[in-house]
Amino acid sequence: MNLKAKLRRLGGHPLIQVLADNGGNPRTLVLIEPLWGIPYNLIAPFATLYMYTQGVTDVQIGLILSVAMVVQVFFSFFGGILTDKVGRKFTTMMGDFFGWALACLVWAVSNNFWLFLIAAILNCFEQINQTAWYCLLIEDAHPKDLVGIYTWVSIGGLVAVFFAPLSGLFVNAYSVVPVVRVLYFLFSLTMVIKMLITLKFCRETKQGQIRRAETKGVSVFQMLGEYRQLVPRLLKDRGVLKAVAVSVILYITNMVNTNFFSLYVTQRLGLSENFLAVFPILNAAVMLVFMVGIQHRMSATKFRAPLWTGLILFCVAAVVLILSPAGGLGFVLVYVFLTAVGSALVNPRKDALLQLNIDTQERARLNALIMASTIALSSPFGYLAGWLSSVDRRLPIAFVVVLLLLAMLVISRIQEPKMEDRTL
Repeated sequence: MNLKAKLRRLGGHPLIQVLADNGGNPRTLVLIEPLWGIPYNLIAPFATLYMYTQGVTDVQIGLILSVAMVVQVFFSFFGGILTDKVGRKFTTMMGDFFGWALACLVWAVSNNFWLFLIAAILNCFEQINQTAWYCLLIEDAHPKDLVGIYTWVSIGGLVAVFFAPLSGLFVNAYSVVPVVRVLYFLFSLTMVIKMLITLKFCRETKQGQIRRAETKGVSVFQMLGEYRQLVPRLLKDRGVLKAVAVSVILYITNMVNTNFFSLYVTQRLGLSENFLAVFPILNAAVMLVFMVGIQHRMSATKFRAPLWTGLILFCVAAVVLILSPAGGLGFVLVYVFLTAVGSALVNPRKDALLQLNIDTQERARLNALIMASTIALSSPFGYLAGWLSSVDRRLPIAFVVVLLLLAMLVISRIQEPKMEDRTL
């Protein structure tokens, strides 16, 4: 019995049906996502603290973020070109190797600002992976299943979070630095395994084959010059611009929350470092319950109301965190819960909304252009958030609230995408 038949026998849950109906690349990439998600989520709560413990200051952390974003813009532009010229599959593997396997080896031995900066720059290769991976994931999938596929991608990462207590226990026993070093080494190994599975079980998409044939005799510099025609097309499409605006804002808010939450709760609120491994578990548990038990009951073709609701929850959560007193564990737990529900609503839909609005024939380069624009527009905010944190650790969170209100304004003006005759 093949995997598709086995999935059908598991039951009629819509998420299982999505995997059964979308074999090949979507199913393979979803199933191997924990190879990235497990080590990433084990490290994420301690990554900033890992730098801070070794003498990297708040401002230097922000500077690393901003420098990395500038480099990411460069890789994003070339990511779209490489994705078309050498294919979605090979480009995805290249990004996994340089952007994660090699970068994690450098992070594992980093002990000063410059090594952390080098690791962050290597990690910028992941932007090449981003464009190719999204194309590889969705181009042979059914449009109506996009929210379900992105939900599975989120679940793949969330399952990994339940391993987080192990890192918390080891940090408690051996301290942050040695534990995170080992985790980075393991991260490098799992990414090599992920790359080999992609090589064996994924295939080039139909659109990828077309674009590879079309660009065979076209130079990289000529393709780079063709961005001049793509930019006006992007700027004239209001639907794409609104989706991009939302993605940019959420990219910035996620960057700020990811990099400064751990400092906020440990340095300002005085909570133990051990809690940093517990918070992601609560977040993952709430998101999984919501995605498995509630998400499928919501329309997969409606975007505005769920996005609005999620952003409101993000705003309330940020205000709760700002008002949290020293040692206010209960306030932080409320923040984590509200953020988890908001993420379950927002993350799959903002990704699907963007893909449903862009031109399928130029998906790779448009995605690359959008990613480059997102990073370029976001790059100053890493340093700004670091500076705000050095003044008062509440200020980055307050800044997030302002950005979320702006995102709500943009979403109020989007139109629901029509699924009729829609192709990917």
